[in-house]
Amino acid sequence: MNPATHRILTLTPAEIAAEASRLDQADQQGLQVRQSTLLHPDMTIDDAYAVQAAWLKLKQERGRELIGHKIGLTSQAMQTAMNITTPDSGFLTDDMVYSPSEHIEIARFVDLKIEVELAFVLGEDLSGTSLTVNDVLDATAYVIPAVEMIAARTHRIDFETGRSRTVIDTIADNAADAGIITGGRAVGPRVQDLRWVGAMLTKNGVVTETGLAGGVLGHPARAIVWLANRYARQGMALRAGQIVLSGSFTRPTDVAPGDHFTADFGALDCFECVFV
Repeated sequence: MNPATHRILTLTPAEIAAEASRLDQADQQGLQVRQSTLLHPDMTIDDAYAVQAAWLKLKQERGRELIGHKIGLTSQAMQTAMNITTPDSGFLTDDMVYSPSEHIEIARFVDLKIEVELAFVLGEDLSGTSLTVNDVLDATAYVIPAVEMIAARTHRIDFETGRSRTVIDTIADNAADAGIITGGRAVGPRVQDLRWVGAMLTKNGVVTETGLAGGVLGHPARAIVWLANRYARQGMALRAGQIVLSGSFTRPTDVAPGDHFTADFGALDCFECVFV
């Protein structure tokens, strides 16, 4: 990380490591723990991203590989609900990737929900603080339909105080990322206007959510501009071969054992998600 980058940290390195370990253990055990900000009331967004980075390091030390990133809170409605004015982001490792053909065990996750979005697979490194949508499209090998699985390793509502978790809690919790399912038809980034890619999410035979990718900051590639710019200010970059989830254009949908979903992206085809 660039030492010239100014960050606002209130947690010590030991506290950051301890919080990352607490969330990592909760994830491995499929349990929820108390909100990070209840334990550290002065915790900042920079602290939360530091916890997230420490958590990623723990996974890498166990042999996991960083394969990409997710971007969340990209719609105006979600930003208003979380009282922020910017998206958030998390990491994807190789053990967080699922295929439409497999039955996914819901017991592995806590408070599981899914969202519909587009995933960008990079063909070139992407870095800079003045990038544009065209820069993202130039660096993208292809775009593919995706479903993001989201979970909450910390309580959404604290059982003692009734307090809702904040965006700081969510960021520390890897921006609620639990996994990714991709399917359908991959397309070049300029084959069609990505703003008008639509999807219908069907749950057990009933259409529950619909949306257009343009709901993500006006263009899904604009979310990747935001992430690449933020990383560049930290001396980091998005790398060729990585997958980047650009943000949901539907509301989160609850998942229970036995649920069968179809994510229908129209011209980009459809795929199934089955949970047991």
